[in-house]
Amino acid sequence: MSLPPPSTTVASTDGITIAVHDLGGDGPPLLLCHATGFHGRVWLPVARALGPRAHAFAPDLRGHGDSPVPEGFAMDWWGFAHDVLAVVDALGLQGGVAAGHSKGGASLLLAEILRPGTFSSLYCFEPIVFPPIPEGVIASGNPLAESARRRRPSFPSFDDAIANFASKPPLNALAPDALDAYVRHGFRPTADGTVELKCRPETEARCYEMGGHHGGFARLGEVACPVVVARGRDDLMGPASFAPRIAEALPHGRLEEHPELGHFGPLEDPPRIAAAIAAALAL
Repeated sequence: MSLPPPSTTVASTDGITIAVHDLGGDGPPLLLCHATGFHGRVWLPVARALGPRAHAFAPDLRGHGDSPVPEGFAMDWWGFAHDVLAVVDALGLQGGVAAGHSKGGASLLLAEILRPGTFSSLYCFEPIVFPPIPEGVIASGNPLAESARRRRPSFPSFDDAIANFASKPPLNALAPDALDAYVRHGFRPTADGTVELKCRPETEARCYEMGGHHGGFARLGEVACPVVVARGRDDLMGPASFAPRIAEALPHGRLEEHPELGHFGPLEDPPRIAAAIAAALAL
């Protein structure tokens, strides 16, 4: 796998510094935002599939990849929106286009709510913007947060980590080049020769716990730009299940179906999603 172009850093809010990666390409600029627990360079296979249709940039949102946060930092999701706006300002992307996956999609929508006109159009694959919980339904626990806290934080080598994730759900669904990018840029070498996660398990868990508290769904009517809300197969309980409601709540929202994919759609079939992004954003 060829090396990506150089990266840079951008000052965001709360004293956080955001790493931004130039993923290459020769077309108009395209901002790509990642899901919880991942990082910007996991979009490398999508960027390569886009080729000359876009010049892709991808930040490591706070707490992820090369954008660390202090221990115990409150992972308020509006902070991710501020990260997006900081990157837009630093790179001169005002009025441009962007695509996001899961938390990344939510971050783009929240950024557009904070500063209308930031984007001319968006592509969001299963954005995490929870509709209100129906009256009488009581939510208990957070399985994703609990799972994140149990996540294995280190492996003997990059190759061992790749072999482990490729052998079992959920990351065995990732395309080999996406899994390779996730591990090689999402882990760092340590002094004892092992590799460890850059996004700490506790940080990831806090992201999941805060994901239902940003209140963005009630403000989706403020998003004036066209938005394609894409989803994989409907699993009845996950983000795909409420994607239609997000599309309906957006003034210019459109639902796009990819029933052959799961929640990790952009990482499962990068060429397919690259083509969908290019079509949706007129690249």
